[in-house]
Amino acid sequence: MTIGTVNPAFADNQAADTGVPGPEQDPHIWLEEARGEKALEWVKAENERTLGLLTADPRFEQLKAEALTILDSEDRVPFVSIRPDGLYNFWQDKANPRGLVRKTTLESYRSDAPEWEVVLDVDALAKAEGHEWVYQGSTCLPPEQRHCMISLSDGGKDATVMREFDMATKSFVEGGFELPESQGNMQWIDKDTLLVTRNFDDTLKTESEYPYTSRIWKRGQSLDDAQEIFRGSPKDVWAGASLLRDNKGTIHAYTAFRAVSFHETEYYVQKDGEWLRLDIPLKASPYGIVDGHLLYSTDVDWAVDGQTFPADSLISVDLEEWKANPNGAKKTLVWAPGERQTKQGGSITGNSLFVTMLDNVVGKVVRFDFADGAWHQTPVALPDNATLGIATSSNETDQIMFTVTDFLNPTTLYYSDGGTPEAIKTSPLYFDPAGMDVEQFSATSKDGTKIPYFIVKPKGMKVDGTTATLLTGYGGFQVPRLPAYLGTTGKLWLEKGGAYVLANMRGGGEFGPNWHQTAIRENKQRTWDDFIAVGEDLVKRGFTSPQHLGIQGGSQGGLLVGTAFTQRPDLFGAAIVQIPLFDMLRYHLIGRGASWIGEYGDPRIPEQRAWIEGYSPYQKIVEGVDYPSPFLWASTADDRTHPAHARKGAAKLKALGQPYYYYEEMTGGHSGGVDNEQRAQLQALQFIYLMERLMDDRTKD
Repeated sequence: MTIGTVNPAFADNQAADTGVPGPEQDPHIWLEEARGEKALEWVKAENERTLGLLTADPRFEQLKAEALTILDSEDRVPFVSIRPDGLYNFWQDKANPRGLVRKTTLESYRSDAPEWEVVLDVDALAKAEGHEWVYQGSTCLPPEQRHCMISLSDGGKDATVMREFDMATKSFVEGGFELPESQGNMQWIDKDTLLVTRNFDDTLKTESEYPYTSRIWKRGQSLDDAQEIFRGSPKDVWAGASLLRDNKGTIHAYTAFRAVSFHETEYYVQKDGEWLRLDIPLKASPYGIVDGHLLYSTDVDWAVDGQTFPADSLISVDLEEWKANPNGAKKTLVWAPGERQTKQGGSITGNSLFVTMLDNVVGKVVRFDFADGAWHQTPVALPDNATLGIATSSNETDQIMFTVTDFLNPTTLYYSDGGTPEAIKTSPLYFDPAGMDVEQFSATSKDGTKIPYFIVKPKGMKVDGTTATLLTGYGGFQVPRLPAYLGTTGKLWLEKGGAYVLANMRGGGEFGPNWHQTAIRENKQRTWDDFIAVGEDLVKRGFTSPQHLGIQGGSQGGLLVGTAFTQRPDLFGAAIVQIPLFDMLRYHLIGRGASWIGEYGDPRIPEQRAWIEGYSPYQKIVEGVDYPSPFLWASTADDRTHPAHARKGAAKLKALGQPYYYYEEMTGGHSGGVDNEQRAQLQALQFIYLMERLMDDRTKD
């Protein structure tokens, strides 16, 4: 059965048994069959219509060419991973649309023209094997990292095949480990043994279509005969076993987890041949091993041993003490957030822990070390008032690279080997920032909460409501949206006179776990209110007007845009709905939707269905409302949110005689594009749509 489809007998009874719409209530359910013949015929017709409308614009070819020039740029920063035998990079350009895995030395990398050695040519592999292979990374055996399992997706799906690859010989291992297409992952125990968490058969998948069992697989053994070592429950979102390994490659324990919801996880450690559940909050997790200590991170206040660690803290236990008594080891505070602070990513080098943080949405990086019986933290000397990230680090040495970026300045890569970081590479300017400026404002949401947003304004912008403005955001899953170089948006939109706005709604991660948790499930409407409030504030300040205000977002952000244009169609002149969630009364049946019940709620439960039905965009599209001609797009290969959401939204608009645009790529998956040609076309289609809706004279509409 195609991913995202529903057993017809089950679907027929949905409304009667649970209140979830079935075929009698929803005439467009047939579009949920991703590659159904009728559905693909519908997609083909929609694509022809939309391409005919948008590519006919005389500006289209120029915009596409400008986007492709940026995406194929030979002088963009080639980001790398640091391994014992060199620096590895995955590179896509005009000559290599599917990409090359290649490596170089640090000395060569620091030069203006590094010499690269090709390790794997994905284009050649795809051609030889007749698959739409998309490279999805590798998992390598530490510490040498010579033997790797390469992940390949057919067409960009989340599900991958995994095949053993020898980095030294630059070839797949004949007769080596090979895992069929599935969700899940694996880890190396040793050269001849894998710990595998996969969908071993259709009966061993959760409702969210993720695995919940793990096996130890020996070389030469049939995967069917591999020993199962952990089993969660089919009611989990996912579950599996893992290895607690330090940065030297030493395995200290077997661990396991059961994600009982998207945001709540039970953790276990194997102790004396049994699985012992760790006595930690459901919203806390192991963070890594540093200086002989195991660290935990918590998203909620954690009261233990007479002390309370605040949400977002880092907590440590002595590793040897923990191994002897996992739940009794003494816990020590490593770091706690200040007001409007939150930690982001972390990376462990040979000797230290580095953590990126946000302080009122401004980036910082802090180094942590344990010495003389206490934890010490040192700020890393990087530019102020920028978005900072960790690009890569070495497991064995102090080598680490950082990224520094903002809206108007290209990404700069900094390198350190224990000392003060130095800039070693910078991407070129892709648009002219002269005269543009960035300001931060706040809007007042419906309940009085102040919602910050950034606006990037073009030179000479008048505060008279006439500027074409693109508002975007995300607002979910504790994911922050931060200032980053605008690249193609700068070239295709800002240089053409448009303004760009990034909103930081509740539900995201800009201000820590509570910023997220205050806008989920029964309170998810707060995210939509925050976004609408920013739109209203932009109009109130005279930056733009509804006729010139467009909105854009993908995935959860696509749901955000869907709720905005259905709740306030009068506020927006354009709406780009990318790879969205859209039908929230059936989302748990489509793609990986059931995994997100922890974020949105369960529409099968009447109380929860009531709050979901209050905003579900698909159900909110009704006759007699003037919507802003939305542009919905998706990917046939998206096995995460699934193209059915966007398809059904477009089909309902069509049935009601409403103007709309719909486009669907056959490949690309949830990322929306597998090569730069595809990405450039998607960019051009969207900006042409925005120009026609927000910049051009539409008085005759």
